[in-house]
Amino acid sequence: MRGLRGAWRHESAFRQEVCASLLVLPLAVWLGEDAVQVVLLGASWLLVLITELLNTAVEAVVDRVGEEPHHLAGMAKDVGSAAVFMSLVLATFVWGVLLWARFA
Repeated sequence: MRGLRGAWRHESAFRQEVCASLLVLPLAVWLGEDAVQVVLLGASWLLVLITELLNTAVEAVVDRVGEEPHHLAGMAKDVGSAAVFMSLVLATFVWGVLLWARFA
């Protein structure tokens, strides 16, 4: 729980994604036509939160090790951010496919 509290206090992206979850997760329950769809919609969004937490951990460790610029530190932060981006792409894809199937 300390990790969640710390991410909430120090990471605006995590706060934004948690706030979006208050809309997205109930919407997943409403839009999903069966349990599998509800799980896919909800899990794809929770994966975004999980990835954001892991990215925050990587950034904290890199910042703790040192303030001087280093290409590996920059790469670690960039790769963590790329993982968050890819989780958002996945969530968008899952939501798009299931919404298309539901309303097309």
